[in-house]
Amino acid sequence: MRHVIVVGAGAAGIMAALAAAEGGAAVRLLEKNNIVGKKMGITGKGRCNLTNACTMDECIAHTPGNGRFLFSAYQQFSNEDLLTRLHQWGLETKVERGGRVFPQSDSAVEVRKLLYQRLRHAGVTIQLEDAVQDIRAWDGRVSVRSASGIYEGDACIITTGGMSYPVTGSTGDGYGFARALGHTVTDLRPSLIPFTTAEAWPHALSGLSLRNVEASLWKRGKKLASHFGEMLFTHFGVSGPIILMLSTAAAHKKQCTYPLQLRINLKPALSPETLDQRIQRDFQKYIRKEVENAMKDLLPQRLIPVVLEQAGIDCRLPAHQVSREQRHDLVTVLQALTLTITGTRPIEEAIVTAGGVSIREVNPKTMESRKTAGIYFAGEVLDIDAFTGGYNLQAAFSTGYAAGTAAAQEEMP
Repeated sequence: MRHVIVVGAGAAGIMAALAAAEGGAAVRLLEKNNIVGKKMGITGKGRCNLTNACTMDECIAHTPGNGRFLFSAYQQFSNEDLLTRLHQWGLETKVERGGRVFPQSDSAVEVRKLLYQRLRHAGVTIQLEDAVQDIRAWDGRVSVRSASGIYEGDACIITTGGMSYPVTGSTGDGYGFARALGHTVTDLRPSLIPFTTAEAWPHALSGLSLRNVEASLWKRGKKLASHFGEMLFTHFGVSGPIILMLSTAAAHKKQCTYPLQLRINLKPALSPETLDQRIQRDFQKYIRKEVENAMKDLLPQRLIPVVLEQAGIDCRLPAHQVSREQRHDLVTVLQALTLTITGTRPIEEAIVTAGGVSIREVNPKTMESRKTAGIYFAGEVLDIDAFTGGYNLQAAFSTGYAAGTAAAQEEMP
């Protein structure tokens, strides 16, 4: 019987432990937190965005951070495989906007409890509040030293996560283990993270959410990326789903240095001509009002002074006195409200970490180290990251399954 040690009980570690146990191995799961799956609890705003209902090819397309590396893992364990298991275990799920899959109960706690029960049922030895301090490997054997003692085995699967949300236990421990084992750790950057801005006016709009807008990121007049959907103004800049996805795009653009320019199209469904006609109708409707009040049907009230200031129009100007040239400037701003992006929030606030253990040094079929036999990596500790929408959790589950399955197999003589 093979003895497999899994370090880290997040999504990847849980699935690795289950797969290894199913493969006939004796499995020990070490976790520094007092519960399993702690970081899963913050996905989907606490509802646990388990996966996405898209095809695996689409999953890869939504993974700008080395998505192709996941091809073999997805062939072994797809989103359909994941959901089949969860349903067999009694978890009901639902599909929401954008293919996001959630538990029917909207409860991350239910998911964590279910996975803990499955680990116990599979015979996995679970050691909580037992932080790992050192991992070594020699001649096909591994040794793991934790707070409770030293454990030896045939394989060790490192699933310690990244550096984002350290309160969940993701403090970058795995990168140190990987380096000590001779691995390269690529540049670590925040991904799926809010932007900070040079301008102060987003602070005045803090809490204001915009829907059905398009935000695009620019550098020296060249568009880097754009996304359509929802965004949010904050006390430090901008956030929300499309902003987080733009941050991922920025993290993967070579030599992408700040400052960058953010352009917000507040009316992406309208052509400039149609938008101008809409403005004229509103100004005619409120012909006796000042321009600030004449735009109340077009924009949220708090946003109107900002738009007018960028367009160079006095808020107190009567609507009927706005010139054609001023309307042209107003249309331009409405479809390209501009902010200067100075950077991101700290990496500790990122949803995921871009960068990690170099995939060139890991076998994509088994997740085993190409440098050290018996060492495997899975989940966010790898140099893999995806957009928001369940893709990162699916990558964790799939790479964990591949690693656990391979680690449990008896080596050929």
